Amino acid sequence: MAYLLSENSTPVFGVGIAVVSSFINGSTFVLQKKGILRARERGGSYLADVVWWSGTLATVVGQVGNFVAYNAAPAVLVTPLGALGVLFGATLASCILKEHLNILGKLGCALCCCGSVVLIIHSPKSDNVTSRTELEERLVDPVVLMYITLVVLLLVILIGWLAPAYGSSNIMVYVSICSLLGSFTVPCCKGLGLAAQDAFDGSSVASKRAVVLVLGLLGTLIVSILIQFTFINRALERFSSHMFEALYYVTFTSTVILASAILFREWTSVCIVDCLGMLCGLTTVSIGVALLRISQDALLTWKQTKVPEKVE
Repeated sequence: MAYLLSENSTPVFGVGIAVVSSFINGSTFVLQKKGILRARERGGSYLADVVWWSGTLATVVGQVGNFVAYNAAPAVLVTPLGALGVLFGATLASCILKEHLNILGKLGCALCCCGSVVLIIHSPKSDNVTSRTELEERLVDPVVLMYITLVVLLLVILIGWLAPAYGSSNIMVYVSICSLLGSFTVPCCKGLGLAAQDAFDGSSVASKRAVVLVLGLLGTLIVSILIQFTFINRALERFSSHMFEALYYVTFTSTVILASAILFREWTSVCIVDCLGMLCGLTTVSIGVALLRISQDALLTWKQTKVPEKVE
């Protein structure tokens, strides 16, 4: 999918789709959490709740939007824009779920917006991998294979051992599972867009190889999304949607940027100034998300606390 602007300008179409998808994704956790709470009050299953299904439908729409965005702009640009979803989700949670959002939370929302703007300004303006052949070469790179092996090993440990033992008491277990799976979902979305270009060119050998690659990426994407979906709902059953979304955003963004840097090498087209700018933008966004998390437990007041007088 071609950029709407020149090679040296920010891809407006990809950014626009990413922003809309972020707002849609920001509503999914809130709607699903609301459906879970409604089902809990009735004593039934959330699978029969219409609000939960509306959140699930929003997830599907958001994933489709992400697929388009990742194929219209670099992943290191699209992924950090998920901060806007955290902002929208926090605002929606305070209205629908009555979750606390004080001045710290509002400041965190502002920092998320500022950090996202900095990331957009300094992000890569073009992709280094532009064809199926280049993608296949990267997938068999020893560094990429080592990274995939490490991620799969961590997922096996988390899902097979840590989730049953500590998942219900430690939110980072579920957050880690969903975030590590982002190492597969995002590259698969971007890879599908590249491989699909050659998959329907005819009956040539290249076309057959492209079809095999498309099926492999599609299968990996579907399995990853289903596992993510399962553990996201487990987390929402036990923890605050506000807390889960904030932690999930930071860890998901970090793993996706790392995976994209290893597989697509988008950082090679960025100068030192832009690298520092993106680092500052991501740090600003992370601080904003942290403030959103802290705001749930913090109690701020503009009034001076009275010091009790000593009795002699």
